[in-house]
Order: sequence, then C-alpha cells, then structure tokens
Amino acid sequence: METFERIIFTLERIVWSFPESVFGFQSLPLLVVVILGFGIFITLRLGFIQIFQFKHAFKVLSGKYDDPDDKGDINHFQALSTALSATVGVGNIAGVALAIHIGGPGALFWMWVTAIFGMAIKYTECTLGAHYRVTNNDGTVSGGPMYYIERGLGPNWKWLAVLFAVAGSICALLTGNAVQANTLADVMNTDFNIPVYVTGLITATLVGAVILGGIKRIGYVTARVVPLMAILYVFGGLVILLLNYDHVIPGFITIVSNAFNPTAGALGVGSGALIVTLSYGVQRGLFSNEAGQGSSPIAMSASKTKDPVHAGLVGLIGPFIDTLVVCTITGLVIIVTGAWDSYHKTTLAPDGPNLAYVIDVPEEHLLRFEEGVPVNGSMQRFRINVDTMFVDSEYRIPFNGVIDISERPIAFDETGAEVDRLFGGVVENVASLTSAAFRIGLSPLMPGGQFLVTIAVFFFVISTSISWSYYGERSIHYLFGDRSIFSYRLIFVGMHLFGAIVSVSVIWSFGDVMLGIMALVNIIGLIALSGVIYKITQQYIANKNDND
Repeated sequence: METFERIIFTLERIVWSFPESVFGFQSLPLLVVVILGFGIFITLRLGFIQIFQFKHAFKVLSGKYDDPDDKGDINHFQALSTALSATVGVGNIAGVALAIHIGGPGALFWMWVTAIFGMAIKYTECTLGAHYRVTNNDGTVSGGPMYYIERGLGPNWKWLAVLFAVAGSICALLTGNAVQANTLADVMNTDFNIPVYVTGLITATLVGAVILGGIKRIGYVTARVVPLMAILYVFGGLVILLLNYDHVIPGFITIVSNAFNPTAGALGVGSGALIVTLSYGVQRGLFSNEAGQGSSPIAMSASKTKDPVHAGLVGLIGPFIDTLVVCTITGLVIIVTGAWDSYHKTTLAPDGPNLAYVIDVPEEHLLRFEEGVPVNGSMQRFRINVDTMFVDSEYRIPFNGVIDISERPIAFDETGAEVDRLFGGVVENVASLTSAAFRIGLSPLMPGGQFLVTIAVFFFVISTSISWSYYGERSIHYLFGDRSIFSYRLIFVGMHLFGAIVSVSVIWSFGDVMLGIMALVNIIGLIALSGVIYKITQQYIANKNDND
C-alpha cells in the first residue's frame, strides 16, 4: 500500500504540481501548460470564435434552431445544465478560495484568462463529440473523446481511446463522486455536527434515485436544480457586493495589479510568487470549468441536434457562466470582505493525524522550510492549507527545518533536533473561507449568511456526482457495452457512501492522476483533429452567413 501511495503521489506531482525547472525556478505544471497552450492555439486558429459567435451561441441555447425530431436524448438546455452541474460546484466555492488564499487576489485574473481560452477548448471538444457520436442499440446516443479519438484518428488509435475511457470511468468514481461526498460530509459535520455516515447515506440515496433513471432523468433534474441553486448563490453574492459597492472597483484594481505583481497571499517571492499566483489561478480555473478534460463533450453529445456545431456553441457558454460569472462573484465577495487572508491558529503535532493533511509529498519525502515557508513543495492539501509554520504558540519564531514523512511525519529544526509541536495558520476546509466571506458580507441583513454556502455545497455536490455518473457510465459502456451500465451505477452509489465516511487523501490523488490522464489524452486528440474542427467551423459560418 505504501508503494502504491508513493507512486500515486509522484504521478500527481508530475502532472499537477510545480516541478523545478533546469534554471532552479518554479515552472508551470505540465498539464497547465498543455491545456492553456492548446487553448491559445485553437483560439487563434478559429478566429476567436468564443467572442465573435458568443451572441449566436445564446440563440442556439434558447432553442431557436431546435427540432424535436433531431437525433439525441436531451435538449441543449438540459445538456448544458448537465455539463454545468459537473462544473458549477465545489470548485466555484472552495477552488476560488484556495486560489486566492494561496495565490493572492491576482489568481482570479488568471482564472479569467483561463476561462476565455477555455471557451474555445469547450467549443472544440463538444463539437467533435457531437460530430463523431454513435447511436446505441436502444436508440440513445454516446459521444465524447473516446469516440472522436477512435473514429477521427482511426482504429490504430483505439488504444488511446480505451485509455481515456478507463481513466474516465475511474475518475468519475473518485474525483467526481467520492471526493465530492467527502467534502460535503466534512462540511456538514463541521457546521452541524452531523455524523459523516448520516450525510453519506442521505446523499447516496438521492444520487442513486436519479442516476438509476438514466440520462433523461439526469437531464430533467439538473435542468431544475442547477439554475435554481446557481441563481440563489449568485443572488447572495450580488447582495454582498451591493452592500460593499464602494469596495468593488478597488477590488478589481487589486485583482489586476496583483496578477502581475503579487504582494500578498502567494508563496515565494519575486518571479516565484508570480508563478504561484499564475499557476494557482490557471489550475483552479481549469478545475472549475473542466475545459480540456474531455468530460463536458460526453454530456453535450447527448443533445438533440442535427448540427454538431450547435453542441459546441452551447458548450462554450459553460466556462463563461462557471468562471467568468460564478467564480468572479465568489472571488469578489472573498476579497471585498477581507476573508481571503484569514486563517485559524492551530497546533500541529508531527506524530498526530493533522500533519498528513497540511503537507504535500515532495520527492525524497522531505519538505524543507525557510522562515516557516516551504521552499521545495506546495503546502496545499484538499482539506487543510497551511501558510506558515512556527515553533512557538505566539507565532513569533518561524520554523526553519525539515519535515520527513518517509515513515511517519517527523519534524527537525535547523540544528537537527526533533520538534514535537509546530504551530500554523490553517483553513480546515477551504470552503470555510467562502463561508466566512458570506457571513461577514450578509451580517448587516441577516445572521448565519454562511449557511447559504453550506446549502449551495449540498446541492452542488449532489448535482456534480449525478453528472459525473453519466460520464463514468458512458466510459464503461464504451469499454464493456450495455450490460455493464447497471453494475457501474450500483458501484458508483456505493463509492459515494464510501467516500463520505473515510479519509480520501489517496483517493483524491488517484482521482487527480486519472483526471490528468483524461486531459492529456483528450488534448492529444484535439490537436490531431484541429484540422477537422477548422473545416466544420468554417463551413458552418459560411452557411450561417448565407442564411442571415
């Protein structure tokens, strides 16, 4: 088991963490470079389609071009709701808080940049998903990266499509399900002292009741739950911004100025701080809107349409709503209320359970500190984030030394003496930053404003799990056919309950590795088929201009 964990953590660091460059400076994570690079490339090749066809995309979403006789399972709005239910969720609440808390306010700027290029990526993958989709024996349709890789690149590339499907079916069980359940159970236990197994039983029952009905029931539920919950959450955020209207413009100025010259929040100094700010913004932006990960085209391929470009146009609206609207409101609320730089003082025992959550696992299993700040690894974990370590409870003497977790967490100071206690400022659950911001922001009107975030997390987690169940079952269907779907759904519900009641540190990392494989495989397919998407798009625009 220890060997497995080491392999998983190493793979996770290669894909998602900050590798050291040959010049000794921190560089952007591999996957961030690959996805963002493709986003810039395809934006230029398609002539900024996310801008010039943006208005037309909303006309398609409105149903103006719909035909009930078109092939597909659900309408465009339901397909977009299903895709959004997987993206609008914990990432918008906790992910934004994490990016700003560690990367500073400037991280939100880089989330915006990611969203703009992400819109072009979403258009590309959703259009290809609908273009290469297949009709199943029961009359339903299936699409996604596994289909456009195999059918677009030919049978010699089927192994790559299989790799995506394997990673997708596993990632759906873990990152899109077990981790979601664990996050909600942890929040409910913290806020209301509800046992995690009780929350797990309730949410697993709700998720199971929906996904056992297939994509039509999923589309029906998400088309109602997601807009309602998003509107409620956004409304609460807008109320806070109105109450703090005099801080909104300075907030935007702070975001832009800190994007290029981070002065607080980011780990590191100088170019290192800028890399951390940029990387956390881009990484959390990609996590938030899932551009390039290959998940959304699975949902958008199910839409009723005769033209695959319609699926792509509706798909590009996703990052706009998810990141440029919801994440921006969340980020501004956190910034104008001052909650982004808050933390709780805590005692950390190297031989206790806490330390495993507050450190990452760098190579050689050693983490070195200077002035209490890690210099060779990231401090973030999905549950707890530590900014700085101290050796005294008054937070006056920074910890300079090494933490060794090769066997068990052991801390040594600069003289080599073992340290039995450390002190740090932690965020026990990153969603608590957003909760604190809503509590502060809504306090003039109502007490308990933070519970709006708790309610949002509840519904967002359920809707995310519901949508990812469809992504997983389409992947498993590609691998094993119709008879595998029902069994996969049962496993999915069981994994949801399992994720709620156990520690999911390794599960989270394993899911991230699978998500990274999905994204890398998908981007390979998108690059190889970029000529196809160019021709499809040019033909559509030419026909559209002739008919206008």
